[in-house]
Amino acid sequence: RRGRTNTPPPPHPSSRVSTPSVAMVAVRPWLAALLLPLAGALANFRVQFDVVTSKGPGSFVIKVHEDWAPVGAARFKELVEGKFYDDTRFFRVIPSFMVQFGISGDPAVSALWHSKTIQDDPVKQSNKPGYVTFAKTGAPNSRTTQLFINYADNGRLDGMGFAPFGQVEGDGMSVVREIFNCGERPNQGSIQMQGNQYLDHSFPDLSRIVSAKIIGGGTEQQA
Repeated sequence: RRGRTNTPPPPHPSSRVSTPSVAMVAVRPWLAALLLPLAGALANFRVQFDVVTSKGPGSFVIKVHEDWAPVGAARFKELVEGKFYDDTRFFRVIPSFMVQFGISGDPAVSALWHSKTIQDDPVKQSNKPGYVTFAKTGAPNSRTTQLFINYADNGRLDGMGFAPFGQVEGDGMSVVREIFNCGERPNQGSIQMQGNQYLDHSFPDLSRIVSAKIIGGGTEQQA
């Protein structure tokens, strides 16, 4: 049954993602070949979100730090490259807390991703204003596609297993704060079942994501 993705759930630990040593790769070239695409997927990168808010068109950039939460960073990149967030809506907005998004406007796409959960990351950064984190249910390893951007200092979420993987750069939060305040009125189950048809009919004022794309030459390897 498709349930609501709440913030926050009970805490749950996760295993650290490790990388073989140089010596190990040297003696196992086949393993190096397998790890090379993964290493590229986990390098730091930036994503530009073009949006329409209450004030009109705008944009903000999220810088992803793979070392903060490698599993979450890789999933986010996968979703952006697959254009998952294009033409989606910001459906949960609490100005003193956070803004949440990440349910597809196409019910068929939502159904496809519903069971594609990822492992939890250890929490290495605090949920500070502007930091970006995956939402999840109360179950461990339940992250899929939904994200939230912290409006406030939500450090209380750190001990509950919410691992930030990126941050809104520069003055981007001025755009994020213009996202229409719909509270928690949109029903997540209805969004999953009916997509944008439900939202555009019942909540026509919602702010939306026009597109999300990787910018700045893609990835930047860490020093």
